Amino acid sequence: MWRHIRIGLLLLALALALWTHWYDRLSTTDWDETLTVGVFPIDAAADEVSGAYLRNLTDADVADIEEFFGEEAARYDIALARPVRVMMYPPVSEAPPAREPDSGLVATMWWSLRMRAYASRASRVSGKPPPQIRIFVHFHDPQFTSKVPHSVGLQKGLVGVVHAYADDRLRGSNNVVIAHEVLHTLGASDKYDPATLAPLFPDGFAEPDREPRYPQRFSEIMAGRRAVNAEESEMPTSLRDALVGEATALEIRWVTQ
Repeated sequence: MWRHIRIGLLLLALALALWTHWYDRLSTTDWDETLTVGVFPIDAAADEVSGAYLRNLTDADVADIEEFFGEEAARYDIALARPVRVMMYPPVSEAPPAREPDSGLVATMWWSLRMRAYASRASRVSGKPPPQIRIFVHFHDPQFTSKVPHSVGLQKGLVGVVHAYADDRLRGSNNVVIAHEVLHTLGASDKYDPATLAPLFPDGFAEPDREPRYPQRFSEIMAGRRAVNAEESEMPTSLRDALVGEATALEIRWVTQ
C-alpha cells in the first residue's frame, strides 16, 4: 500500500513540475503583458571596492537591457510597448548553489532543483514585488579576475546566474551577458560553437544574408560574438551592437513558422 502511495506522490510531483514548466513557457512568451526581470547583485570579490559598487547600483544601470528588448520586439511587430521591465534589487548575501562544469545528468538535475529553491528564497525582498525572471549576478573585481566562470540561464524555473565585472566601464558588456541569459530563460538556445565560441552560420549571424557576408555589423545576441571574417569574431561592448536574429525570435515566439 505504502509503495503505491509513494509512486502516486512521485507521479503527482512529476505532473506538477511538467505543468509548471508548460505554464511558465506559455505565460512568458505570449507577449500580452510586460515580463518582470529582477537583477540580484552578489559580491563575488568580497572587498570594499566591489561592495561599494554593488550598493550604488540602480535601475538605470540595467535600463539598456529593457530598451534592447523593446526595440528588438518592435522590429518583429510585437505590439507590447514594454515587453520587459528590468529592476535592480538589493545585493544578495547568500550565493547560489555551485554547479561543477563536468556534472553528469543526475548531478545537473539535482543542481537545477536546488537552484530553483534558492531563487525562490533569495528573491523575496520586502517592499518589492517578486519578479517573474530572477537573474543573480556575481560581480568580480576586474583587477584580480581576468576571466570569469560561464554564465547560465534556466528555462525551468526562470532563473539565471551571470558572472560580470564590478566596473562602470564594463557595464555595457555586462548587460549583453544578462540579456543573453534572460533569453535563455525564455527558451532561446546558444548559437555559437562551444569549442571555438565562433558564431554559427546562419543562425548565429545577425545578418546572414548580408553581402558581402563579412564583416557582420552586429552580433546575434545568442551567438555572443560578431563575425569579423571567416576566422575571427569579437564580443560586443554594448547592446547597441547586438540584434535578436530570426531563429532566436522564433524560439521566444516573436515570430511563427
